[in-house]
Amino acid sequence: MAGTVLLINASGSSAGSATRAATDQLVAELAPETLITRDLAADPLPQIDEAWIKARLVPVKDRSDADHATLSLSDALIAELKAADMVVIGMPVYNFGMPAALKAYIDLIARPKVTFAYTEGGPVGLLEGKRAIVAVASGGTQIDSASDFATPHLRQVLSFIGIKDVSVYAAKDVIAAQAA
Repeated sequence: MAGTVLLINASGSSAGSATRAATDQLVAELAPETLITRDLAADPLPQIDEAWIKARLVPVKDRSDADHATLSLSDALIAELKAADMVVIGMPVYNFGMPAALKAYIDLIARPKVTFAYTEGGPVGLLEGKRAIVAVASGGTQIDSASDFATPHLRQVLSFIGIKDVSVYAAKDVIAAQAA
């Protein structure tokens, strides 16, 4: 049994989605005590903008109410991530890359001095001790092939913020294992 699991569904499809079927199966097998769900299609996230970029650069003690409001969604997403012991991500590959919704999520949670820090020895992830399981669905792009830009990108981002224990599965294999 897993403690707290954060489930991130990045598929734009709901009915018939292979990534959603796979993540549902993974979550059922994990049987978490607490499940936090972030559905990026049902509850789309905004793209970062100039106000957000400026607000995140202001030291916390100097932020205005407007800066705090601008960063409030980012703060909430990061709080979900910090609360999780494990992250389960359903990621389809669209046109060789990750869905824009997942990229928007990444942009909102990758914050210096919050989820990573720059040190003299290089960048250090601040979310250590967590595990991620990624279910990838792709109609024609093989996972980790030369034309799969989504999977290595997601692995890099997770590692950069400190989540180095990452397992990647083809969604179809997760679904097939359930049927067997």
